[in-house]
Amino acid sequence: MENKKTKLTISGTAKKSIKNIEVAKTQGKNSVVIEKPKNSFVKRGSSFRSAGSSTGTKPASSFSRGAPFKPSLGLKTPPITNDFERRKLAEQRATKRLKGDSDNKKTKLGTKKRETKLTVSRALSDEIEARERSLASVKRAREKEQKNLNKDDNKENPKPIKRDVNIPEAITVRELANRMAEQSSNVIKYLFGMGVTVTINQTLAADTAEFLVKEFGHNPIREEKAEEIIQKIKATRVENLKNRPPIVTVMGHVDHGKTSVLDVLRSANVVSGEFGGITQHIGAYQIESQSNKLTFIDTPGHAAFTEMRARGSKLTDVVVLVVAADDGVKPQTVESIKHAKAANVPIVVAINKCDLPEADPQKIKNQLLEYELIAEDLSGDTLMVEISAKTKLNLDKLVEAIILQAEILDLKTDFESKATGVVLESKIDVGRGPVATIIVTTGTLKKGDYFVSGLKWGKVRAIINDKGKNINEASPSTPVEILGINGAAKAGDDFIVLDNEKEAKTLSENRAEEAKDGKNPLSFATQDSAFSDKSAEELNLIIKSDVHGSSEAIKNAISQIKHDEVKPKIILSDIGMVTETDVTLAKASNAVLIAFNVKPSKEAKKLAENENIKISSYNIIYEVLDFIKQKMSGLLTPDVQETVAGSAQVLEIFKVSGAGKVAGCKITEGEITGTSDVRLIRDGAIIYTGKVGTLFREKNQVKQVSNGQECGITIKDYMDFQKGDTIEAFNVTSTERTI
Repeated sequence: MENKKTKLTISGTAKKSIKNIEVAKTQGKNSVVIEKPKNSFVKRGSSFRSAGSSTGTKPASSFSRGAPFKPSLGLKTPPITNDFERRKLAEQRATKRLKGDSDNKKTKLGTKKRETKLTVSRALSDEIEARERSLASVKRAREKEQKNLNKDDNKENPKPIKRDVNIPEAITVRELANRMAEQSSNVIKYLFGMGVTVTINQTLAADTAEFLVKEFGHNPIREEKAEEIIQKIKATRVENLKNRPPIVTVMGHVDHGKTSVLDVLRSANVVSGEFGGITQHIGAYQIESQSNKLTFIDTPGHAAFTEMRARGSKLTDVVVLVVAADDGVKPQTVESIKHAKAANVPIVVAINKCDLPEADPQKIKNQLLEYELIAEDLSGDTLMVEISAKTKLNLDKLVEAIILQAEILDLKTDFESKATGVVLESKIDVGRGPVATIIVTTGTLKKGDYFVSGLKWGKVRAIINDKGKNINEASPSTPVEILGINGAAKAGDDFIVLDNEKEAKTLSENRAEEAKDGKNPLSFATQDSAFSDKSAEELNLIIKSDVHGSSEAIKNAISQIKHDEVKPKIILSDIGMVTETDVTLAKASNAVLIAFNVKPSKEAKKLAENENIKISSYNIIYEVLDFIKQKMSGLLTPDVQETVAGSAQVLEIFKVSGAGKVAGCKITEGEITGTSDVRLIRDGAIIYTGKVGTLFREKNQVKQVSNGQECGITIKDYMDFQKGDTIEAFNVTSTERTI
């Protein structure tokens, strides 16, 4: 039995050691072969172990210890060790053969390296294949070589690709780098080298972008701006010219009778529908007089509406300046003259209220000489008509004068082309949505046209004339309301009809993009701005108004209110009714909510009541401004004035049971009352400020002590008196300040 075991051990060990040497040869220097014991191995292993224990040698166990090796799943043959080694050897040979391949092309994968060597025995036994390489093979090899060489050359000096790069009016660094297919870091680095520090999201001007594109070796193409496209559209319309009605703007000071004159001309009562007799938006009307059509634009006369007047004068052919005969030339009259002159528009002066006893038309004519408006009877060229809206005096003469002035101008335009116009006013109507009042300047506007107006676009769903009737088309110089715009346009925006929806949409998007890029929100902190004392209080305002012109006017008027300590800050200025969003915003930002000529919606009203937020409704611009001033005054700190009522010297200190320490004093000046505010002064420094507790004179409590008298004083919440202290009584009066 012993013999058999020994045999087993020897054979086992020998086999293993030889195989392990074989494996070790194929492995690298530091590799260790680790095997995983299988279940089948355990049966045999028991004899190994017993043999090992009997002979004292344990070579087998050293290999079965350690981390087990995971066998390949595909090989399920029981003698794993043999199989593993066999696979390793096969891999080794394969790699050797592959290495040999590059040296000797003729070697086949199946043959060993040694077989390809020319030995004497092989040469004699004719084992060598005498096959030569085919020409095609040589050609392929040569082509491959050439290809590899070219590849290396390309790596060394890659040819730059020249790209056409579209450059809009403003473009961010990231977008420019994308369009050039360059790394944005390279673009930033280049700009940095030029001394310009930029971030990836910063906007570059078109000229800078063009320079960069050239520097990076590409071809810059300047994109056409939306405005240029529009100019082209406008420029193409010059044939089939016909006479058009003149556009007349009525201007003048507040309460000089502009709207009344128009009323009489239109024979409709507009004034009665206005608040306080003040026109607060632009109105546009068309009248017919002796087969002549005239379009009138009525502008507000209030100081706040400068923008509106400027807009009116830009659009018009003739300005009618209304001056009251009893009032004379006023600031807004002068401003209107300036606007008309700036727009290079002829002026017809209507001297109104000539029926009044105190009217003095001649005085007005003399006053107007100052502003280079010389009446015809003073050998000038300005038409002046003395009228009265009340008695309808000379109104026909005024119309004649306007028609005459228009004839001199010889106004012609193309009626057939696509319409263009100007937005006079825009509002958000409760039932109809955004509505724009426009005056058609050229071409004929038809129902169903696609148009662009400022940043907005739309399709004409309805055209409503100044009498409130629906019409299907509007000829030049006609004032109409348009429904179908996708948002409230700004007053003063242009209005252009395009061929189709796609064009309109793209153009408005381009404009919006340009408008967005044009704004540069980067503001650098300078030393002044970083350390400035931002102690000015801000009054947050949310203003909702009925039309765009009014909101613009209110904005301008508010920006004129200036004060060092308080400034108005408009968070939102929009048109349309007050909505829940506005109320929520007012609550969040602690703002004053003002509704001008509009009403809050039902939900907003309810929310405002619940949140305890006041919606201030106004319909006259003066009142809005007064209210804002009053609110701003409320934020000012009141003026505090202090007057010294009297002072006392502490001579002695007494301890009184129940009252603590009492200062025995002599009043040196003025008087001290039981309700005075007092401060305790020691060696010139204020130690404590408080109120008088009690005043004693010879054990009796008194209400006041006058100069020269001696008394005992206690101060509320203070006991630490010393001899020689001074007690000073003072009164504080605060007065509210206003702006």
